Amino acid sequence: MTARTRLARTSAALGAAVVLSVTAPAAHAESTTTQHLTGTLTDGATWIADVPADWNGTLLLFSHGFGPTVAQDAPSAAAHTELLAEGYALAGSSYDPKGSMWALESAERDQFATLDAVKAEIGKPRRTYSVGQSMGGLVNAQIARDGAGRVDGALGLCGLVAGATDLDNYQLDAEYAIARLLLPAEDLKLVNFASQAEAAATAGRLTAAVTAAQATAQGRARVALAAAFLNLPAWAPGQDRPAADDWAGQEEQQYAWLAQGLLSFVEGGRYAIEQSVGGNNSWNQGIDYGAQLAQSVHAPQVRALYRTAELDLHADLRALTHGADITADPAAVHTAQLTSSAGQGLGVPLLDIHTTADNLVPVEQENRFADRVRASGDGSMLRQAYVERQGHCAFTTAETVAALHAVERRVDTGHWGGATQPAALQKAALGLGLDGAAYVPYRPAELTVGRAAPLRTGRPAPRQGA
Repeated sequence: MTARTRLARTSAALGAAVVLSVTAPAAHAESTTTQHLTGTLTDGATWIADVPADWNGTLLLFSHGFGPTVAQDAPSAAAHTELLAEGYALAGSSYDPKGSMWALESAERDQFATLDAVKAEIGKPRRTYSVGQSMGGLVNAQIARDGAGRVDGALGLCGLVAGATDLDNYQLDAEYAIARLLLPAEDLKLVNFASQAEAAATAGRLTAAVTAAQATAQGRARVALAAAFLNLPAWAPGQDRPAADDWAGQEEQQYAWLAQGLLSFVEGGRYAIEQSVGGNNSWNQGIDYGAQLAQSVHAPQVRALYRTAELDLHADLRALTHGADITADPAAVHTAQLTSSAGQGLGVPLLDIHTTADNLVPVEQENRFADRVRASGDGSMLRQAYVERQGHCAFTTAETVAALHAVERRVDTGHWGGATQPAALQKAALGLGLDGAAYVPYRPAELTVGRAAPLRTGRPAPRQGA
């Protein structure tokens, strides 16, 4: 099994301008009346589109998440079926298959090229909406920023909207805490991976350390500290939510996330991002880990578990601060800013939805993104809504479709009204009679990252083809 295949399987377990060729098979698995189109772009990216016979004139451009660079045009098979049944045409690209699976250097360009290619085949849509999931939610936010005149509105699903550098920084804090406190005798490589095998080896050592630590009160306290830096929710799949003061129960559920292979996904993702941006774009030199913990919503839990374990939290935080010496490659940080950030503005209305207990893309990312959008002066264009559920991108079809309808209403009427309020979204989703919904009033905590965002106030210059 190749390293790329291993990473693709891990991803599945957890979550150019000229068209060179176009084919139109007579039938598609969805329906004999659905036209299925495929094509290839100049950078080798492929695209697909599905157009129902009773097309309602609206095209959905879907940006897929981190994983194999294979074209997708809907967030799930069930959503694919429902959206076609409602008359939407669907399209999406693979992104450039020759590069990293963190395909941000090509994704927006290829999505716009796909839009042009599909329009050449089916004609100009009445409306076009961008939809993106996970890493594709970051692509979607970029399209919402840059796509005025090409798309009319956008829907983000569990989007990694804080961007690559914030992601790698808070993940580095967690990895560093595990390595420093649980593996103090090892000089474990945490950044600048030369291969997927190196990333996998680090993930294996970190996971083994967490597993061993779970056997003692001192170890569990330190696992909770690392989980706080990771912004890891304390509510795992198949579990009842722990009480607000059930500190041990919260740590047990954070450990459950880690034990499921989360660190393998994290390290594999880091390797892919480093490939994409040309080096390490994260750092901890100069970070005060005491101040870092104080920012976390999980700080009371960590303090309580350290007291129970009779362990000196301040000593551990001082050790982390004293040993923090990892520096970033400035060129990699700059490249990540150009290719893998969003929030510098919005050109069209955007609704983001997120589960409240997302293990891979913490819901706190939404606050980080909203701060940036408001700073750009486009806060009125953004709405965010939340689903009370554990897991990454764990939306029902009803939740997704109801959110899309809310974006359509915003575009048709020129104002959001109350369509994105939790009660309105819940009513609309349940009214579809599909698979249930759990929209709730919710306000995420701030993202624990402890670094000023390396973002310019202006929007990045559009990349070629975008």
